[in-house]
Amino acid sequence: MLLDAVLDVGSEGELASTLQHVVDSAADLTGARYGALALAGPAHGRGPERGRSRIAELFSYGLSEDERRRITRLPTGHTGLLGHPGSPLSLGVPVRVHNDVLGHLCLARKEHGPFTEEDLALLRVLASQAGIAIGNARLYGSARQRARWIEGAAAVTTALLGGESAAEALTTLAKSARILAGAAAGVVLQPTGEGGMEIVAASAQDDPGDIVGTSIAPGAPVLAQLLGGEPVYIDDSATDPRMTTHVRSRFGPSMMLPLQSGGRLIGTLALPRRRGGRPYTPVERLLATQFASQAALALVLADAQHNRERLAVYEDRDRIARDLHDLVVQRLFATMMMLESTRRRTDDAELSRLLGHAVDELDSTIQEVRTTIFALQQPPADAPTGLRGKVLRETAGAAVLLGFQPSVHFDGAVDTLVEDPLHAGLLATLRGALAAAHRRPGVTSIEVTVDAAARLPDGRAGVRLVVTDDGRREDGGEGGTTVTWEAER
Repeated sequence: MLLDAVLDVGSEGELASTLQHVVDSAADLTGARYGALALAGPAHGRGPERGRSRIAELFSYGLSEDERRRITRLPTGHTGLLGHPGSPLSLGVPVRVHNDVLGHLCLARKEHGPFTEEDLALLRVLASQAGIAIGNARLYGSARQRARWIEGAAAVTTALLGGESAAEALTTLAKSARILAGAAAGVVLQPTGEGGMEIVAASAQDDPGDIVGTSIAPGAPVLAQLLGGEPVYIDDSATDPRMTTHVRSRFGPSMMLPLQSGGRLIGTLALPRRRGGRPYTPVERLLATQFASQAALALVLADAQHNRERLAVYEDRDRIARDLHDLVVQRLFATMMMLESTRRRTDDAELSRLLGHAVDELDSTIQEVRTTIFALQQPPADAPTGLRGKVLRETAGAAVLLGFQPSVHFDGAVDTLVEDPLHAGLLATLRGALAAAHRRPGVTSIEVTVDAAARLPDGRAGVRLVVTDDGRREDGGEGGTTVTWEAER
């Protein structure tokens, strides 16, 4: 009968049904009226109660719901099933996995006499089978958990290399890690220029809006470990003195894992659970740390791929700009010169007027094409927002076609004094002046001056742009050309 019971226990697929079968078999084989297999939860209590474990799971035989509720403490083998002093009418043995006691298998009220040594030996065999089942379930659970983290890391890598923006990539990382870890939130922090760290992406079960932008101030106790690339494990975020952010009060156990690759710290992945949530196990910590390492590598690869794509765009734009300059502009300019020469030789006033209009249209078209060429020389993203940066961008683009760098001077607090509405007019004039200078012969230098503290002729405060080149004037004279633009600010 014992062999049959052991074989039946081993045939069960689910752990819960296996452990219930252990209790049922123990009661049947010994003739006990009551049986229970209690698995321990975290230790609680103080003083004499310290170390006493509460019951995490209970599998019973013959007990009513009321009797089950009365079993609140894990039996130790020295007490009866319901917590009363032990007697020949009760029997209990520990359930072990390796050397760890995970619970107890207990019986009470044998129908015919007290429990015997044979009953005790039988109970120990069944408790051993229960321990083996629990150990196997742990191994299987760990293997499944490891497979989930590996699959998750692969999915994140695929997503990051799929062309997402930097912000989208970090949010994808935060969400995937949160789901895998069973956390309340997934948070990515990056170092700030001041020496702190700031939350730049977050995924939460609730609205993460108040999480993004939260900063850890320079000098915070946890920063020394984070900036040093060390993982930080926290039992309770709400009470740990190392945690200083305003959102910490809602969280409990947490992991803060470095995102680093090739010795370079990219940021930190934080995975906090709800207040009072289950602590992270050593296996979970290890798997999350490995996930963070692979995610950091994927972020580096995604950034490199993005840079390569941007470089390809720049090269393509440069090729288009060269084609426009070498083919389109030159042909337009040659056509314009032919029309201008024809206009000067004709005596027909109407024809001369029409040719002159055509020359003006071609000149305007050439300026627009050159402006387009200058724009193509600029990066398609990360454009400057201040006037100083915009002017420098225009002159740098013009330098590609001019063959030299225009000299640029700024007077006054240009970015502070000159507001956005004035930028468009100033920049349009600058582009036109640079394009005109490019087509004039003999231009070897250009000076650009932006005066944000200029005084207009009527005494009002204004901004003035002056573009001067050393080429021949349109009338054929020497001395260069000066273009001036000004506006009230």
